[in-house]
Amino acid sequence: MTNILLTGSSRGIGAAIVTALDLPDVALIGQATRSTDATTIAADFADPAAPHALWHAALDRFDGQIDVLVNNAGVFEANPLDGDDWVAGWERTLRINLTASAELCRLAVLHWQTRGTPGRIVNVASRAAYRGDSPAHWHYAASKAGMVAMTKTIARGYARENILAFAVCPGFTMTGMAEDYLASRGGDKLLADIPLGRVADPAEIATTVKFLALEAPPSMTGAVIDVNGASYVR
Repeated sequence: MTNILLTGSSRGIGAAIVTALDLPDVALIGQATRSTDATTIAADFADPAAPHALWHAALDRFDGQIDVLVNNAGVFEANPLDGDDWVAGWERTLRINLTASAELCRLAVLHWQTRGTPGRIVNVASRAAYRGDSPAHWHYAASKAGMVAMTKTIARGYARENILAFAVCPGFTMTGMAEDYLASRGGDKLLADIPLGRVADPAEIATTVKFLALEAPPSMTGAVIDVNGASYVR
């Protein structure tokens, strides 16, 4: 049995990942800001104490063993340069998108080192890590670039201990966040920038996460997988 902790499991990409990992040999515990069912733990990552509390609550439910961590939780909130609370908006997004993920990665690495067992981390970042984002979303792009850099650092630092790390960089995905953004930015004009001609379905991202969490060969550690319809290639 593979025990997986998934953050941001209640909707969008996270809900699709839950479906993709609904397998006989997988036990999954999700995280949401508000708990929605018996397999989900409530944790609000705007609270600095939440990642630590979530990790230990999940360990208790898994009888002391977590095999895979999937960091998917995140926010996408506009933060205009002329806003009165620009720094507060920056810090909130970095706290939720990057710092909480970093804390969970740290706890996961220490857990596997202490047990002497292998482990996998899958971080859901964004094409914004490489391409950047709108002028109102400096903080979002920075948080996702940080996730990618952190993933590569973990992969390089702990591969010899069989601790593997991967990242996924979606482009626009048909979640609530993407729908709102597409509508606010002209819809068809943005779609014209995607050679595939459509945004990704959450199930496409989930399929990628499933592969990295369960099937990717160890030599792939450190890989960053783009799923963006060729809207950004590198």
